[in-house]
Amino acid sequence: MNWRLTETNQVDKQAIERLGSKFLIGNGYLGYRGTLDEYTRDQKVACIVSGLYDKVGDQWREPVNLPNGSYVQIVYQGVPLHAHFSPIESHSQTLDMQRGIHERSTRFIAPDGNRITVQSSRFASLDVIHLMAVEFIVEASADCTITIMSGIDGDVWDLNGPHLSNFATDARDSILSLTALTHEQHIPVAVSETLTREGSTAVQPEDRRILRALEVPLKAGQPFTLHKFIAHYAGIDSDNPLADSRSLCAQSAQTGFDALLENHAALWADRWDACDIEIGGDAAAETALRFSMYHLLAIAPTHTDRASIPARGLSGQVYKGGIFWDTEIFMLPFFSHLFPSIARNLLMYRYHTLDGARRKAQEYGYRGAFYAWESQDTGDDACTLFNITDVFTNRPMRTYFRDKQVHISADVVYAIWDYYTITQDESILLDGGAEVIYECARFLLSYLYYSREKERYEVLDVTGPDEYHERVNNDTYTNAMIAHAFEVCLKVHAYLQQNHPEQSQALINDLDFAHDLQAIEDTAAKLYVPQPDPESGIIPQFDGYHSLEEVALGDLLLRKLHPYEYLGGGSGLATTTQIIKQADVVLMMHLFPEKFSQSLKGCNWQFYEPRTEHGSSLSACAYALVAAQIGKIDWAYKYFMKTAQIDLLGEGKQYVGTLYIGGTHPAANGGAWMAAVMGLCGIRLADDRISIKPQLPDHWTDVTVRMTFRGQKMTIKLNKDDIVVETDESSLKETALAR
Repeated sequence: MNWRLTETNQVDKQAIERLGSKFLIGNGYLGYRGTLDEYTRDQKVACIVSGLYDKVGDQWREPVNLPNGSYVQIVYQGVPLHAHFSPIESHSQTLDMQRGIHERSTRFIAPDGNRITVQSSRFASLDVIHLMAVEFIVEASADCTITIMSGIDGDVWDLNGPHLSNFATDARDSILSLTALTHEQHIPVAVSETLTREGSTAVQPEDRRILRALEVPLKAGQPFTLHKFIAHYAGIDSDNPLADSRSLCAQSAQTGFDALLENHAALWADRWDACDIEIGGDAAAETALRFSMYHLLAIAPTHTDRASIPARGLSGQVYKGGIFWDTEIFMLPFFSHLFPSIARNLLMYRYHTLDGARRKAQEYGYRGAFYAWESQDTGDDACTLFNITDVFTNRPMRTYFRDKQVHISADVVYAIWDYYTITQDESILLDGGAEVIYECARFLLSYLYYSREKERYEVLDVTGPDEYHERVNNDTYTNAMIAHAFEVCLKVHAYLQQNHPEQSQALINDLDFAHDLQAIEDTAAKLYVPQPDPESGIIPQFDGYHSLEEVALGDLLLRKLHPYEYLGGGSGLATTTQIIKQADVVLMMHLFPEKFSQSLKGCNWQFYEPRTEHGSSLSACAYALVAAQIGKIDWAYKYFMKTAQIDLLGEGKQYVGTLYIGGTHPAANGGAWMAAVMGLCGIRLADDRISIKPQLPDHWTDVTVRMTFRGQKMTIKLNKDDIVVETDESSLKETALAR
């Protein structure tokens, strides 16, 4: 079974960054990068807590990296052992995806020839979300005495920090603690650590560190084992972080490492039982798909509906920890089909941040809810007007992500309706979803422009998914999504009027929405959405797109003068050409598959594919999904693997201009699941039907997919000749099946 990922002898700087993301562990509350026990800020150690943000001065607001309570280092004959600097005979890192465990094994070569072997296992508990636990084992080839330095390192890696100040140390009852305050809102944080140990202990408090030194005599070939428990709390979820962290450390030490691990592994087993996919004949694809699902599950907020999944997950502070449209369009389908309660949390986050979206709409002179392009804890937009630095002038470049990507509000509406369609969970509408939909529709209505000459409503001056072309008119994706948002708004109103008339009327009155509702109905019929050319069938991406320069992608890239220069913006190489950043029209065809014929999908896929640079990790999955629909199975498989392996192989972009954008790619992880299940396996859930039209690659002998449809759990087994659907009798409901 393809559950364990191992890399050996990878300790150079580039590998450290890559493996830190690849081997991340998490439980939705915290994410801990796949770094080694002795690593520090220089090796990009990070422990990110979901929903905790801070701003220092005029720098970008971003997630807070907590003090590193997992720090352990061996000192031998006065010399610290460090995998990045010390001589090593062998080294390996492993991610156990089945149980959510990070492992390392390193054999150091001391100057006297002694071999010191360090092994450790760590997990972020699914059962107790504030807890991480570490098993640390050291063994020597000759009798010796070592010093184990263990404690909490508060000198952490920050992109726009430091985010913590007012550090204080605490050492009582065998528990070490480090507390601090964030700068912006003075939110208290506390990390505490305790361990099972033998030997003498000396505590060494410093300004941003508190460590203990254990003198340990070793007999040749006899391992010494240490268990370490780390508790993380912040003022956003605790009235007394220090007391809570100390209490959890004491409880964990009493429970013991093995029992905590058993509970943690059992919860991971339950998750895999609900979502695992088995692919016969393709171990690489099976591993890549499990890897994608693992990373989604490791960062999904099960503990709250006031946090969502940032564009780089919990792997660091990149993109300011912002929640983008990535979550609704690319990640949510995985959760809606398999873990509806998590999907509901992600959508309720948008309800809880609705006031931030209202403030943004008002800021720009509109009504309703204009959702943040980069949303954080309050829903106010963290996206700046100058996001990229010109590599030639070193000056910040004006970009139009924050103020012109209005499709974000329509994306939120699409996601709420998609979730409702899949789950039939009407509570999402009653508990805030309808209000979000109405306010988004109101904003989009206020953004439209009416052309008296053309007698239609248009959407002017926007930026679509293809960010290389900013401030365009009638972007097809944007216009189509707005049309859908209006349609959903009217459907939701009709549903609530019929099924919950009193609550419906109360909401209309509270929002003063009656006039807007009528305006939306009148406007929807006259909203312009670009149509296919009658001869070629090509849908223009936006007004004037076909008048841009036609150039091959390879030829355009040869024009680059700097490897990291940005292709978009006011003077980027792609802006005057038909080269696009990512799937745009093709993505729209995936989202509304029933609206386009096979021939239209085929000719547009064929037209846009060679013109797409795939400058975003969101792009490949859309091309995979539509390729599968039109029978281009080889292309579908190619783009599925490109999506699923982006973090597995470390092939994501590390820089845009001078901006570091490394980290995990959860949207690609969600896209990989969609490409496999909805694309190659052809499984789609809509209305009251499950449609299965497999497009399996030739080398896939069989596939087993687990799904949940409106509370009914099922296992779908596919091969070249048969489709078998097995249902869980305990959740059995009548469901139509179509092939």
